[in-house]
Amino acid sequence: MTPRYFALFIFVFLLAACSAQPPTTSVANPDLPSIPSEYAGKKNPMAGDAAAIEAGQETYNVYCSSCHGETGQGDGPAAASLDPKPKPLAITEAGLGDDYLYWRIAEGGLTAPFNSAMPAWKNLFNEEKIWQVIAYLRALPQ
Repeated sequence: MTPRYFALFIFVFLLAACSAQPPTTSVANPDLPSIPSEYAGKKNPMAGDAAAIEAGQETYNVYCSSCHGETGQGDGPAAASLDPKPKPLAITEAGLGDDYLYWRIAEGGLTAPFNSAMPAWKNLFNEEKIWQVIAYLRALPQ
């Protein structure tokens, strides 16, 4: 390979690597549990939609902020009495795929592998409402 082609190859490789988007449907952290097949690969059809974010914020404020805090820092008034404490969503959710977040909201954490106080919301929230909450979580400043 000539030096010119080698340089072109390196340039194209670096360009492709820099333009890659972060994963939105998988969890990169091997320490987290595997996503059940019924949730794996789900993508938020409302991602970035302003109306969905606003609706998600309303739902979050009513149902989630008492534990997760007004800004998703895990510092809501109910958090002090919880063990384990709620994670700071504004930071934690950034590295999680849509499918993982949907699973956690739908199924909650009352059983293994999470063993937390988070209730399952799938019986109260329809799919649209869960996606709206996820759209809002994605809009939280980190």
